[in-house]
Amino acid sequence: MRGTPKGAVIIGASAGALEALSSILPALPAGYPLPIFVIVHLPPNKRSVLAEIFNIKCRLRAIEAEDKEPVEPGVIYFAPPNYHLLLEGRSNIALSGEEAVLFSRPSIDVAFESASEAWGDRLTGIVLTGANHDGARGLQAIGRSGGTMIVQDPASAYAQAMPEAAMLASPNAHVFTLPEISSYLLSNFQ
Repeated sequence: MRGTPKGAVIIGASAGALEALSSILPALPAGYPLPIFVIVHLPPNKRSVLAEIFNIKCRLRAIEAEDKEPVEPGVIYFAPPNYHLLLEGRSNIALSGEEAVLFSRPSIDVAFESASEAWGDRLTGIVLTGANHDGARGLQAIGRSGGTMIVQDPASAYAQAMPEAAMLASPNAHVFTLPEISSYLLSNFQ
């Protein structure tokens, strides 16, 4: 383990997630200093291949998170199907089979709220494309903790409901296109 990271990025996405994430994650360089947690709504009874896809596409290591997994900088952690992703402080991931939230497990809100407690003002939360309101409440929690709030510009989203709900809940969030999100992540954490 390379030591406890000084900050973290957490991303939530649903419908259109593969395309949106394919614009952001491969742009990050090897040696990126922060862990990245990715919560995508997935069918509960199917194996996810997201970590495998992004492990090939990205210069960073992409893995499906496991319970009690240590958090390391420069790793992309995907929430597995049918589990909420939580953080035990800044050092470990915990998986929970608790009730679905907004019909989703993993829930973006649950993960964002847990991450905001762990990372506070060192957290950047990003809500991408999606067809429900998951992520709006979690992004508010990140803002209350002093973290950075980013929402994909709904005009550029495959499904606009999720970014629109996040913008309504957090009107002071940055609203960026996908290339602007990549630029922000590159310029603010080198």
